[in-house]
Amino acid sequence: MAKRGKKYLEAAKKVDSNRFYSPEEGLQLAKETSFVNFDATIETHLRLGIDPRHADQNIRTTVALPHGTGKTVRVLVFAQGDAARAAQQAGADYVGSDDIITRIDKENFFDFDIAIATPEMMSKVGRLGRKLGPRGLMPNPKSGTIVPAEDLPQTITEVRGGRVEFRNDKTGLLHVAIGKCSFSLDQLRQNMAALMEAVKAAKPSGAKGTYIKSVTLTSTMGPGIRVNVQEAQAMSLG
Repeated sequence: MAKRGKKYLEAAKKVDSNRFYSPEEGLQLAKETSFVNFDATIETHLRLGIDPRHADQNIRTTVALPHGTGKTVRVLVFAQGDAARAAQQAGADYVGSDDIITRIDKENFFDFDIAIATPEMMSKVGRLGRKLGPRGLMPNPKSGTIVPAEDLPQTITEVRGGRVEFRNDKTGLLHVAIGKCSFSLDQLRQNMAALMEAVKAAKPSGAKGTYIKSVTLTSTMGPGIRVNVQEAQAMSLG
C-alpha cells in the first residue's frame, strides 16, 4: 500500500471513515480537506450496480453542470465549408478537415479536450479511432459530439460552458469532476445535484438490484468522504 504523506494524513483526520455524510456536509468537508497549493478539483465517485461486461449496461452520456467544472475546455471541430466557419464564429479553438486529421495522425496532435464532428466528416475521422478512442476524444453520438452543422454553435457553447461527458470504467465506477474548491458550497451542490439526476436518468434497463451502491466525494489528492446514497439521490437543483 502506498505510503501517505503528512499533509494527507492530517487532512484525513477530519474525516470520520465510519460515517455517511449528507451531500452538503461532504462537499464542505471536501473543500476543507484540500491541502494542495492550487485550486483543487472536487470529484464525485459512484459505484454502480451494473455489469460492464454487458454492452447494454454500460453508461455513456452527458450532463450540463449549471456552474461548469472551472476548467477551460479546448474544443476541436472536424468540419468544412459553412460548418467550419460557423464553428470558428462560435469560438472553437481548432477547426479543420483533412489538415487537422493529418496533424493528429502524423504529428500526434492532441492539444484539445473534446472533439466535435459533423456527420459527413465521420467517414474521414473514423480512421483516427485508434488514436482518439483510447483518449476518450473520438466524436460519438452518445456523447453528443456528432452534430449537424446547424447545431454546432449551440454544442460548442454548451461544452465550453459546463457540459461534460461521463462513462463508467471497467469496474462499474463513475468518476466525474463537479467543480473546484474555489466554488461556493451552493455551486458545488447544484452541480452535484445535476450529476445525480443525469446518472439516475441513464440507468440501463438491464441493470438489476441496487443501481447506485455508493457515493464518495474527494478533492485532488484528498481523502475520500462517504456520502449517504439516499440523500444524494434525493438532491434537487432547487
